[in-house]
Amino acid sequence: MRFFNISLAVVLLLISYVAFPAQTAPIAGKIVRPDEERPQLKLHKEERYKLVPGDVIDIAYRYTPEFNQTVTIQPDGFVGLQIVGDIKIGGLTVEEARKKIMEKATVRLKEPEITLLLKEFQKPYFVVSGEVATGGKYEMRENVTALQAVMIAGGFKDSAKSSQVVIFRKLNDETAEVRTINLRTIRKTADLENDLTLRSGDIVFVPRNTLSKIERFMKLTNVAALLGTML
Repeated sequence: MRFFNISLAVVLLLISYVAFPAQTAPIAGKIVRPDEERPQLKLHKEERYKLVPGDVIDIAYRYTPEFNQTVTIQPDGFVGLQIVGDIKIGGLTVEEARKKIMEKATVRLKEPEITLLLKEFQKPYFVVSGEVATGGKYEMRENVTALQAVMIAGGFKDSAKSSQVVIFRKLNDETAEVRTINLRTIRKTADLENDLTLRSGDIVFVPRNTLSKIERFMKLTNVAALLGTML
């Protein structure tokens, strides 16, 4: 009888293992559930274009077309509208700007319907200044590194401090991140992996002399003062 009970227990255990094989699986002494065996996929959130100074937008009111306007976003991110007055839309997506304008317009209009169209936008660009042949603002048509940017600007002058090229990258309306890169070494060794790929709006500054103190972050007003006094 005892042998029968043991055999029955073994049979029941085998049946449960066969009937439910996917519930748990031992891996290196750890019980892993089925949902942990599969890699968790994360949805990719596509970033939408955000309005910047210089962009031109058309604003159309469905029921009150007399208030339609075409405006250019000012350097501070504001636009002046007939119905809502001055309103800041720089840094917003087109849809976010439309909702913000419509919310303000409801103060004077009953249930307004607004269409906002991006008519012209700032093309990606970079700026090269300092000890280069032809400094200025250049359109970024493809990926560009700091060294390539200098070459596009005509190359270094003899007075250039190419071992301490400074890149200013705007983080927000007030602050820029500051990086330095030794382009002299890259030019001599072809160590292109250490070159820096630029982003739209980056400023590449080639100084004449060694800069004794460079902060990791700078106010944009100080960046403008530095470029203005050292060009």
